[in-house]
Amino acid sequence: MAGDPEGFTDLHSHLVPGVDDGSRTLQEAMEGIGRFEDAGVRRIVTTPHLDGSLTHDQEDLEATLETMDSSWSSFLERAGEEFPEMELHRGFEIMMDVPDPDLADARLRLAGTRFVLVEWPWSGVPPSTLRVLARLKESGLTPVLAHPERYHGLDDLGLAGAWRRAGALLQVNYGSLVGRYGGLPQKRALELLEMGWVDVLSSDFHGRPHLSPDLEEAREVMSELDGADQFEILSGVNTLRLLRDLDPVPVPALAVERGIWGRLRSLFR
Repeated sequence: MAGDPEGFTDLHSHLVPGVDDGSRTLQEAMEGIGRFEDAGVRRIVTTPHLDGSLTHDQEDLEATLETMDSSWSSFLERAGEEFPEMELHRGFEIMMDVPDPDLADARLRLAGTRFVLVEWPWSGVPPSTLRVLARLKESGLTPVLAHPERYHGLDDLGLAGAWRRAGALLQVNYGSLVGRYGGLPQKRALELLEMGWVDVLSSDFHGRPHLSPDLEEAREVMSELDGADQFEILSGVNTLRLLRDLDPVPVPALAVERGIWGRLRSLFR
């Protein structure tokens, strides 16, 4: 299945300057957009960090959103001058530090769609994750769970399958496929692809000079695994569908051969 001929869509990055641990300045943010453009990305939804608990305090939430809006406006103006062909949108990566954040404000979701990017708090797996995801789904939203392969305590990948059955979509990082976070997240990412449980791939790019979106390297890994078609669906088709508020299409399971670790090490030695 062919990907979008006009390039890829990225749904997870930290480019808005000075609001989280991503880009610190407008110049860094512009350099980050340039790296995306070089990698073939034509649409970006950038997603600053936000604690879900903040949505329970309307005054603090509004103050935070006003700061974000101001930084976003400056970012958008400069990007429009330097990258007029890049389609730019905003959302948030919501840390689920409370089980019931109020996500009614469209600014909290991916480009104002029904899809909301969420992460478990402090890189762990809290109790009652299935109820948390089901509650979001029942409210009319679709949670997109960021980087499931990276959470400490995910000892049984069957839980990731249960997250999907509860209504969540799973977003794996490009960097996990190339070993940026270590061997275990890489192994989990491949196992999730092997089970056909990954819905989208995105970068989680933090817009710093020493970092990369990892898209081209991940594409090389997937090609080496005979997964070029899956890569196009995960990075081109499904990411664009979510941006347009459409459900993703199913992704064929990746057939991972024995001896894959040696092949991957030879790619990045």
